Amino acid sequence: MALDIRPLSRSELSDHIEDVARLRITVFRDWPYLYDGDLDYEQQYLQPYLTSAKAIVAGAFDGARLVGASTGTPLSDHAEDFAAAFAEAGLDLARIFYCAESVLLPQYRGQGAGHAFFEAREAHALDLGYLKCCFCAVIRQGDHPARPAGYAPLDPFWRKRGYAPLEGVTARFSWKDLDTANETEKTLQFWMRDL
Repeated sequence: MALDIRPLSRSELSDHIEDVARLRITVFRDWPYLYDGDLDYEQQYLQPYLTSAKAIVAGAFDGARLVGASTGTPLSDHAEDFAAAFAEAGLDLARIFYCAESVLLPQYRGQGAGHAFFEAREAHALDLGYLKCCFCAVIRQGDHPARPAGYAPLDPFWRKRGYAPLEGVTARFSWKDLDTANETEKTLQFWMRDL
């Protein structure tokens, strides 16, 4: 069955906010995120998407069921988090759109949803006058004990869409991994493309 992938209105997002939060928790438990999240934090994290006129959440529906979601917002909305990462890159955060996260249940992958998510966010960015899009990806060591056998990184997919890593532009965030008691710091690599 073909998925219905489309931007959500603020009222649709409000109706599905718990579904998006649950999807994020479910998908981010897998490699390389290994994220041990909770519903309260996720719903709080998603609140700016309900209030920002420049943010986008695209939903992927199988019938009435939300099976995936993708978020985006101006990078300047994250200036506090990302300013240090971009400080030496000579790039103006106010001119870049941030393709935040995409989550999709495993059984729906490989059917074009990833491209549709990027297309929705990039079209939204262009409509707002942005000429660059970026995202960041978690960096984990190749021999990490939780890395699944046969894992294939998404780098070829991102490169096919025109994204490339921004050398030296990384951010650090902390979250609690599965089966750990405390949050630990992770490094995320930024990727960017011109629209």
